[in-house]
Amino acid sequence: MDWTIWAGFAAGLLISVVTAPVGVSGAVFLLPVQLSVLSVLSVPSPAVTPTNLLFNVVAGPGALWRYRRDGALRGGLARRLVAWTLPGVIAGAAIRVFALPGPDVFRILVATLLLPVGTWLCLRTLSPAHEQPRPGTAEPSAAGLAVLALSVGVVGGIYGIGGGSLLGPILAARGMPLAHIAPATLATTFTTSVTGAAAYAVLATASTGPVEPDWWLGFACGLGGLIGGYLGARLQPRLPETALRLLLGTLAAALGALYAAQTLY
Repeated sequence: MDWTIWAGFAAGLLISVVTAPVGVSGAVFLLPVQLSVLSVLSVPSPAVTPTNLLFNVVAGPGALWRYRRDGALRGGLARRLVAWTLPGVIAGAAIRVFALPGPDVFRILVATLLLPVGTWLCLRTLSPAHEQPRPGTAEPSAAGLAVLALSVGVVGGIYGIGGGSLLGPILAARGMPLAHIAPATLATTFTTSVTGAAAYAVLATASTGPVEPDWWLGFACGLGGLIGGYLGARLQPRLPETALRLLLGTLAAALGALYAAQTLY
């Protein structure tokens, strides 16, 4: 078997161990690995996006099963997020295929997403709000949550990340506990990724470009993520939340800066 398949498996495993405790599937960091480290597989743009969604579909059940077993996957937050991100991710898939096919535009999009989100996460972690949110104010209103989830769904459909990596930092910045956020955002990412992957399969029939995922790479990374996600969810109660948030923020900001530099130079 090609060494890149094993490299994809290892990348999915390691990334998911780190990201699952904070409600991120790991696809947000897998995409640069596809475009750079595993570029020998010649995964074309925009086919990298459905490959990322395939990773989410395969990897998602590992962390979700562990969170459900621990009783953390409950409440209405996951249902509300799923209901509004689903139409957004379908729209995002169409935009990705027909409006943003070029690698240069895609790199700009990656930098625009990762750099501010990573910086924001680091700043919020290093300088947390001193006042605790008033009861009922941590979670956005029904209308605010709908707008947020729909917008993130569109971005997630374009980027192939399911949206959880954006929803998590935003909700955490409002003061919601990470133990409440992580299972809901992972459930949202899994559900929207299933829908997004199906949307790309349909759009592939109407597009002349390479839209279908790289099946071998997606499954290899996903199997690694399945194991890593379970381990990460199991380790969450034992890991310092501040250190994990700083790590995720630093990685996101660094990757965003890297793609910004590649686009400029």
